[in-house]
Amino acid sequence: MILDVCFEWVLMIPKSHPRYHSLIQREKLVEGVKMGITALQGLIAHGRGEMFDYVLGEKTHDFALEAERVAVAMMLLARHPVISVNGNVAVLVPEELVRLSKILNAPLEVNVFHFSRERVRRIAEYLKCFGARVLAGCDAELEGLNHGRRIVDSRGILIADVVLVPLEDGDRCEVLKKHGKKVIAIDLNPLSRTARTADITIVDNVVRAIPNMIKIAEELKNARRKELIEIVSSYDNGEILRRAINAIRDHLTAMSESY
Repeated sequence: MILDVCFEWVLMIPKSHPRYHSLIQREKLVEGVKMGITALQGLIAHGRGEMFDYVLGEKTHDFALEAERVAVAMMLLARHPVISVNGNVAVLVPEELVRLSKILNAPLEVNVFHFSRERVRRIAEYLKCFGARVLAGCDAELEGLNHGRRIVDSRGILIADVVLVPLEDGDRCEVLKKHGKKVIAIDLNPLSRTARTADITIVDNVVRAIPNMIKIAEELKNARRKELIEIVSSYDNGEILRRAINAIRDHLTAMSESY
């Protein structure tokens, strides 16, 4: 059940098209809806993120790379790291998630806001097509939440000390912190509650962030514990968010002055 994005209409669009990658991402999500993996609401969430990516210049900034490096170091130091996966992330970067999971020895856990056991099963089975180790037991609950994201796996998020949460919900981020977990968020919106609550916020598009983290993980996987601790201890998430907001300001200013 591998997602085929080579639709006939895509083949008619040259790769030089300025919106080529954006259009393919949209089609992956639409196909994900048809497969019962992506929620319709996920399309709205993607559009909001795409807007922030646009005003960031659709590129990975230095502050994002810094956060990605610290995130990898934190996960390598963790006793029980977990990568939380929802429908959007599953269809956008499945192969990349599996590679990162294996390097960091961090299982993927399906955790979704619009919950049904059938949808969780579909996401898990889809990820397994790429060789993923997936947790989808749905046999425990996170105290403090009253929606679908409270349903977790007792072998995963429930006992994790570090959780990577691409495309996060702010309230779950707060609850994870209350449970004593370190939270790494990938969020294109530096103003969100998630971005301001997480221990590490990667202000980058997930389709760039995860591949970047794979490269960094390959570099750091044999680093000494002391080096990893130094990388993490020097991090200031507030400063990263300030730089992200300033990058948006500077990009919009440059655009306005170009007319």
